[in-house]
Amino acid sequence: MQKKIQFPYFSITKNTLKAIFQAAIVIAVVVALWHSEVYAQNDQYLKKEFTGADGSVLPYRILYPEDLQQGVQYPVVLFLHGAGERGNDNEKQLVHGSGLFLDDSNRKAYPAIVIFPQCPENEWWVDLSVIGNIRMGNNTIPANDYPASAPLKLVKELMVEILSKEIVDNDRVYVMGLSMGAFGIFDLLHRRPDWFAAAVPICGGGDTSKVHKYAGKLPLWVFHGSDDSVVPAEASRMMVNALQEAGGDIIYTEYPGVDHNSWDPAFAEKDLLPWIFENKRKR
Repeated sequence: MQKKIQFPYFSITKNTLKAIFQAAIVIAVVVALWHSEVYAQNDQYLKKEFTGADGSVLPYRILYPEDLQQGVQYPVVLFLHGAGERGNDNEKQLVHGSGLFLDDSNRKAYPAIVIFPQCPENEWWVDLSVIGNIRMGNNTIPANDYPASAPLKLVKELMVEILSKEIVDNDRVYVMGLSMGAFGIFDLLHRRPDWFAAAVPICGGGDTSKVHKYAGKLPLWVFHGSDDSVVPAEASRMMVNALQEAGGDIIYTEYPGVDHNSWDPAFAEKDLLPWIFENKRKR
């Protein structure tokens, strides 16, 4: 027998309706202003598309230094977003991390070229089996030389083009990413460790059998939340332990009680950007 739910009686007067309507207008205006501010900020990241050798298209956004000067070479930051920001709108990939580089003081202190590619819906920066194994708590990660995913191949092709520009300081190229993007970082590092001066994987994991290919060649600052319910913190711990055993240069920060959004406290670390930009590629 279904239980009948009774609601207390109430009436809405004309004045109440007017007040509700006025409040709704205020809320709508506030939301509209907030969205316009967000999109105005996003507009500073220019919308671009890269066409790969096979004709596939990779949407990406790129931010240039405010005071771009001829004859000056600038560092590059590649940012790989998480699974929730996939798509083809060339917008969602800016949800996390883009504001860090739009901050006025950061733009002045660290003029850089910042790139946010967007992975297509239902695809991944890295072989899904690697992510799946770690999420299921399986430490047996594929040790075979599996190919890069199609989106990561496009990122590699895009980076080849970017790094060929005279404006780029090839000794100061950095990679950051969160969740699926952090998996992408570890995968990209074992394929092209020669590109990067530093890496910042947040709440991700990777293939421990590949760490010998980049351990000691660049420093990494790894972040995770101890209570991550999406990617267990053990995924980062495994990578950190493997890298340390292989002689890697590692900083590991684990936030007690933090769930999957460990990027929030990571981006708030006052030493994060100074640490990133002080590093130069090891030759």
